[in-house]
Amino acid sequence: MSDLKRIMKRIDSYEDDMVRLQIELSAIPALAPESGGDGEYEKTMFLKKKLIDFGFGEIESIDAPDTRVSSGLRPNLIARLKGVSDTGGVWIFTHVDIVPPGEISLWERNPFQGYRKDGMVYGLGTEDNQQDLVASIFAARAFLDEGVAPGRNVNLAFLADEEVGSRFGMEYVVKNRSDLFSESDLLIAPDYGDEQGSVIEIAEKSMLWLRLKTSGRQCHASKPQLGRNAFRAASHLVVSLNDLYNIFDRSDPIYRPDISTFEPTKKEANVPNVNTIPGEDIFYLDCRVLPSYQLDQICGEIRKMADDIEKRFDVKIELSPVQNCQAPPPTPADAPVVIALQKAVREVYCVSPSVVGIGGGTVAAPMRKRGYPIAVWSRIGHTGHQPNEHCLVSNMIGNAKVYALLFSGV
Repeated sequence: MSDLKRIMKRIDSYEDDMVRLQIELSAIPALAPESGGDGEYEKTMFLKKKLIDFGFGEIESIDAPDTRVSSGLRPNLIARLKGVSDTGGVWIFTHVDIVPPGEISLWERNPFQGYRKDGMVYGLGTEDNQQDLVASIFAARAFLDEGVAPGRNVNLAFLADEEVGSRFGMEYVVKNRSDLFSESDLLIAPDYGDEQGSVIEIAEKSMLWLRLKTSGRQCHASKPQLGRNAFRAASHLVVSLNDLYNIFDRSDPIYRPDISTFEPTKKEANVPNVNTIPGEDIFYLDCRVLPSYQLDQICGEIRKMADDIEKRFDVKIELSPVQNCQAPPPTPADAPVVIALQKAVREVYCVSPSVVGIGGGTVAAPMRKRGYPIAVWSRIGHTGHQPNEHCLVSNMIGNAKVYALLFSGV
């Protein structure tokens, strides 16, 4: 039996171990402070111990300081395997952090107690991003257990902070340790895809998150003439913001969806009781903008709308950016990483992936900003950020085989 066939057979044998690791990881919360959590330290340390147990001898932690979490740091873990060739390695970037579970009553079981059912693993984080985190580990472990050196150097990165902007994750790593990467490396972030594995993301839209604070005057609800209702004014602003779709209406068929999007999302609580008119109201806007527009244009138009609401309702509206990221140039469609991925995916899944752009928000953006060609791919459902999040066990195994092909250099 050839080395590669042995590797693939070994990956098949890991099925129960992969499911077990998924369930263990889901039991450990890894929420950013912005989401009410204490960061990724506990989960990352658990993962580090697992990697050592699996035989990974070269492990490095790149720690971003953060005084908001009890550990004082946000760890970014890197595990390496030496390959036969030193000319270019393969990087798989996954993230350890998760989003909050949302409305708990919508989950069939406790979101932190993973379980297997009907060929799927359920639990918070099982798809986003543990499916491919686990797949990348077992793809590399197969080489260790078979005593076979991969054709290329293998680098597995387990990052912090992806869900709220990557400032303590990929941004920190690439800023402080650019020596880790070379132009000949194949860089892959498995955080987007479809059910067939038939798309490779090479471009992301610009991303703008805004906090919009409306200030009026609080008063008793039975005497509205004494106050200025911040909630009402903010509600009119929410409706006005829908006009952004008409103002910035270009389309680009490479992106999914092919237009810019402007969606009000998070709403902070105002007054706790029914019979008080709120003097302050805060909501957030998530904008994913085609790169042909500058984000300053978007902010300028929103400011005009806010000025109009201020005059109509005698309030003040403050706009504060939470994220403001102009899209970097895309990865070329013929970049070596794209070609290598297409070949490996065809071999495993018998599909020929096409290239697409998306709304933005993966760890690829910080790499592209610094000129690194990175591809985003996974065979994946779309259950992340939803109640009863789950992933197919077959996707974990199949994706591990794709990564093993890339590691082999075939």
